[in-house]
Amino acid sequence: MDKYFVHETAIVDQGADIGEGVKIWHFSHIMSNCKIGEGCNIGQNVVISSGVQLGRNVKIQNNVSVYEGVSCDDDVFLGPSMVFTNVTNPRSAINRRGQYLTTHVGKGASIGANATIVCGHDIGKYAFIGAGAVVTKTVKEYALVVGNPARQLGWVSEYGHRLDFKETSIAICHESGQEYKLENDSVTRIK
Repeated sequence: MDKYFVHETAIVDQGADIGEGVKIWHFSHIMSNCKIGEGCNIGQNVVISSGVQLGRNVKIQNNVSVYEGVSCDDDVFLGPSMVFTNVTNPRSAINRRGQYLTTHVGKGASIGANATIVCGHDIGKYAFIGAGAVVTKTVKEYALVVGNPARQLGWVSEYGHRLDFKETSIAICHESGQEYKLENDSVTRIK
C-alpha cells in the first residue's frame, strides 16, 4: 500500500521525496529533488519544482506554482492562485537560473488567494497575507499585511485572529486564550 495518494492525472517525477499521508490532486506536477513533508495536501493544477522544501501539513490550494528557491515550514497555507516568483528581473532571452532568490515561509503562515510574493522576501511565522496582496518586502512574525504594495495593518494570533494592542502591550486571542506581547515592533506569544 502506498504511503501517499496521487490522483491518476497527476505526475510525480522520480526522485521526489514525499511524506506519509500526502494527497496530490488532479493535474498537479511534482518534480524530482523536492521534499514534501507528511500530511500535506497538494490541490489541483499545482506545480512543485525541484529543490522546493515543504514541511508537514502544508495546504496548497488550486493553481499554485511553488518554484525553486521557495521553502515552507510546517502548517503553512497557500491560498488559491497565489504566486511565488524567483527572479526579480526576468527576461525570456536571458537565462537567470543560477540567480534565483530564495523565499522562506515560516511556520503557520497563511497566504491569501491571488497574493503575489516577490522573491527574496521571507514571510514570518504565523503571518497572514491578505487576498490579492503584493508582498515586496520581508513580513514580520504574526504580521497582518494587505494591499498592493502590501502594508502591515496589524497583528494576528496563531489562530489567525486580529490582536488588539491599542490600550496595552498584551493582547489575548479570543478563540484560543493565548497571550501575546508587542515590544519593539515585534510580537511574541507569551502564554
